[in-house]
Amino acid sequence: MKRKAYSSSLAVIFACVLLTLNLCGCNSPGGYSNQSLYPQDIQTIRVEMFDNESFRRGVEYELTDAIAKRIEAQTPYKIVTSPDRADAVISGKITSIVTSVFTAERQTGRAMEKGVSVTAVVNFKNLKTGQLLLDNEKLTASSSFSEWQNQGFDYAASLASNKLAQRIVEAMETKW
Repeated sequence: MKRKAYSSSLAVIFACVLLTLNLCGCNSPGGYSNQSLYPQDIQTIRVEMFDNESFRRGVEYELTDAIAKRIEAQTPYKIVTSPDRADAVISGKITSIVTSVFTAERQTGRAMEKGVSVTAVVNFKNLKTGQLLLDNEKLTASSSFSEWQNQGFDYAASLASNKLAQRIVEAMETKW
């Protein structure tokens, strides 16, 4: 009799475990999915040249190029130049490029390590529906450089632009 009670209690426990896993598992709304993180109704994107409101010139070219390359490499989208063939458009402006000193030499006060921070405001619009997927989203990225290691502002601005392009592509993902 004990053996029968033991096996029936195991069956009850097993059923409870299966029920719990089913209720808490991947079948619930908001669970896991293998769908793309990017909007499905978009196949082509036009990347407009970013404006630059800062006094440092040339960074807007690096940022626009980095965004286009990251979109091609990391998303299911293709870049097009014609506005007529684009399903969506991404545009924006660089609002500030700030240089700061991280460390200075004690005796002379000369900067040993500096940093560059690039801030941009980004818009991402679905041209089919007219919906703004990103509406004036403010994103920032930074990088450091050292003239002691033969690195200059252009080097750090290029790294910061690439990091900012990565953040922009991440921001293009569908909100959960």
